[in-house]
Amino acid sequence: MKLNIHRDMKLMRIIAAVLALGFAGGSAMAQGKSLREQIVGTWQFIVAEVSAPDGKKSFPFGETPKGLLVFTSDGHFSQIHVASDVPKFASGNRLTGTPEEYATIMRRSLSLFGTYTVDEAKKTVTFKIVSSTFPNWEGEAQERKIDKLTTDEFVNTNPTVAGGRGSASNFYKRVK
Repeated sequence: MKLNIHRDMKLMRIIAAVLALGFAGGSAMAQGKSLREQIVGTWQFIVAEVSAPDGKKSFPFGETPKGLLVFTSDGHFSQIHVASDVPKFASGNRLTGTPEEYATIMRRSLSLFGTYTVDEAKKTVTFKIVSSTFPNWEGEAQERKIDKLTTDEFVNTNPTVAGGRGSASNFYKRVK
């Protein structure tokens, strides 16, 4: 069998083009989903980074926090952020902690749940908070800007945190 390099190269180019179109089509299909459809699922909390007005960065839950953000397809959400270094109760009973234990845990954790809506044009998600470990938020609607959303990563920004301390960027990875 005699090799025809020109024919073989042409065939390779055609195969490469077909594969490229196939991959582009799959990517286009994912892009065809709405932002709301794309955020549905369970996201592992990676880190929250607060940027102060003077540019200083801080990590309110530490640099290796634990937590989840869950969006359901019927419009509910639940968010849990916990620093990895919260103290255990010396008494072994959460109802008999010391004032210092309670204060540290309160400062280093935050949970909230409720419903959410997505504004596709503005690229925002708004949390309508039913309840929170910070009770002052109960009944509030809080908007977050969707900065990044891929199959595996989600980043949102809360433009105002903790009485004007700055803005918080929250980083998540999809749980598989």
